[in-house]
Amino acid sequence: MNDPFSNASRPTRVWDLPTRFFHWGLVACVAGLIVTGNMGGDMMIWHARFGFSVLALVFFRLAWGFVGGHWSRFQQFNLHPRHALTYVRNIRLGTHVFTAGHNPLGAWSVCLVLLLLLLQTASGLVADDEIAFSGPLSTWVSGSMVSMATWYHKAVGKKLLLLWIAMHLLAMVFHRWRLGENLVTAMFHGDKPTTDATIPSQDSAKTRWLALICLALSAALVIWLVNLPPAVPA
Repeated sequence: MNDPFSNASRPTRVWDLPTRFFHWGLVACVAGLIVTGNMGGDMMIWHARFGFSVLALVFFRLAWGFVGGHWSRFQQFNLHPRHALTYVRNIRLGTHVFTAGHNPLGAWSVCLVLLLLLLQTASGLVADDEIAFSGPLSTWVSGSMVSMATWYHKAVGKKLLLLWIAMHLLAMVFHRWRLGENLVTAMFHGDKPTTDATIPSQDSAKTRWLALICLALSAALVIWLVNLPPAVPA
């Protein structure tokens, strides 16, 4: 297949370093969650640590969606349902238009995984399997809420995340072999070839320091949450 970017004039920085750090950090932490969750037992301590790390990364990404590089900001996400349907139709008709940032389906995918990760980590904070793990905030909610959160975390949320991961991997393969777009390498070096005056994402020392501050604040928020003292019974 011909490379759709073969006539590109210059590489453009699309994914700034903080966005790439978030992406690969999330990959590592979610992989750790899957492995330690399946092992159980003493590994649940590490399962919780990976979960706290994921929550901090999600908080960071939410903040970075407002102050980050141009293409990482939520205002650049094309979330209109009509545009997503048009995007799918254009692929079927062979008139696919490449985008610098997230295409409409990609934007929806990012929003979906952030929501799924928030639900999964939030349910984990209050879950209690009565065997090897009790969430640090389980005393702050009712027993029925603990039971519901535990059920969702183990029976629903985990499967939804695995389904999303499978669909994400299939989408990357489809883009590479059907559309000729290598999404993986772009997330490593941050650049995409462009043929127009695409606005580059700022990726300077200043923005990276801002990202470190956002990450530190996100981590501090998670540390504060998981170290709240047990709730006193009414």
